[in-house]
Amino acid sequence: MRDRFSHIIKRSDEPWVLPHLGQRIVKTTVAVFLCLMFYYLRGYRGQDMPTEAAITAIICMQPYVRDTGEYALNRFVGTLIGAFWGLLLLLLLNDFPPLGANMLVLYLMMAAGVLLSLYSAVILRMPDTSGLASIVFLCIVIAFPDIEEPLRQAAHRLLDVFVGTTIATVVNVIRLPRSKRRDLCFFVRTRDLVPDRFSHISPTALFQLNYLYNDGAKICLMSEHAPAFFMLQMSGIRLSVPQIVMDGAAIYDANENRYLQVETIAPEDSAPVRARLEALGISYFTYTIHNDKTCIFHSGALREEEKLVYERMRSSPYRSYLEGEIYEAEEIVYFKVIATEKEIGEIEYSLRGVMPKGRLRRVVRPQAGREDLAALYIYAHTATMEQAGKRLMEMLRQDDETLKAVPVRLRGGYRSERDAIHLLHLVANAYEPVLLFGKRQDGEIVG
Repeated sequence: MRDRFSHIIKRSDEPWVLPHLGQRIVKTTVAVFLCLMFYYLRGYRGQDMPTEAAITAIICMQPYVRDTGEYALNRFVGTLIGAFWGLLLLLLLNDFPPLGANMLVLYLMMAAGVLLSLYSAVILRMPDTSGLASIVFLCIVIAFPDIEEPLRQAAHRLLDVFVGTTIATVVNVIRLPRSKRRDLCFFVRTRDLVPDRFSHISPTALFQLNYLYNDGAKICLMSEHAPAFFMLQMSGIRLSVPQIVMDGAAIYDANENRYLQVETIAPEDSAPVRARLEALGISYFTYTIHNDKTCIFHSGALREEEKLVYERMRSSPYRSYLEGEIYEAEEIVYFKVIATEKEIGEIEYSLRGVMPKGRLRRVVRPQAGREDLAALYIYAHTATMEQAGKRLMEMLRQDDETLKAVPVRLRGGYRSERDAIHLLHLVANAYEPVLLFGKRQDGEIVG
């Protein structure tokens, strides 16, 4: 339960910052005000003031105009269905008063009307409108027998929904004046966009990301894994900025299929590590970059618990798994060992004597889909996300000296697709802020 609500629990070491006032909130407020003013000008006051139009405007206001149109259509069709069956029942009760005299019979008829409203939406292949149709039906008939004009009651309900949907759509179509921040480069972690390294980015998040790229936004995606995993996760993406891969050990340009920068382990540091791993008699992987290709050399015999992970990884066409001696010792980027957490701890202890402080860096991460396994990664101490970000900014500033780096991250980590979309919305708001109400974002973005 705590994990579910971890994103709203403030950590003691984090300053409290009010969330950004989003454009959707502002537009929804404006739409509600216009709905209320519409009925005020028509002479409605106090208890007589209809609320259906304002409620409709709140429901129909969506982040994208296309979503608002879809919600408006669903709301209007649902209202038509509910109004139709509500009007039919009221006319029936007016023509046959004995039906409404017995409350048991009356409520059974109302329940049957709810059934017809729900089923009508399903027949029309618009199941999303079914709940609304039944609600509108009940709003029309629930006041019986204190209804003198059934046709007028249904007509008012239709008018209220029409006013709400129209105002919401018009307000959402209007775009506030914005400015594009061409001087910002956003650094986004792929682990904040996808659940794990074997998963694809969702179509909605991919659409939003490609929209930003096509509009000229500079976004560097940072991955803890090799480019092969990036190509798997982000297939269909149209990058305009090189990405940081291998946990900061390399900068890779997917458009040109080449590495722009690589932090390798010095031969005098890699040789003792390899010798110790061989002496321990365990299987391990050596990741190298040879002629702009990721080449992975496997040493030792695979255990049963490793085979599933190994077979899944080597099936990718973006990397080559090889047996035998590595090409060049100078090309080693990192070592990887797959084992249980307990075994990883024992291996780390055994490697202490051959890993001089300030020369190599160790990282332990769980394996996706295998809770019983973890992986130990050994990098050069200079192979970090922060250092790679600085190197990439130096490259990009050769074309634009004013460029600023803006790190982006999820406070509670990825939990669902909604988190990825939320993070990209934050990037979009910072890249294209509203001139009058927007907040100028130059520092880290935490969602």
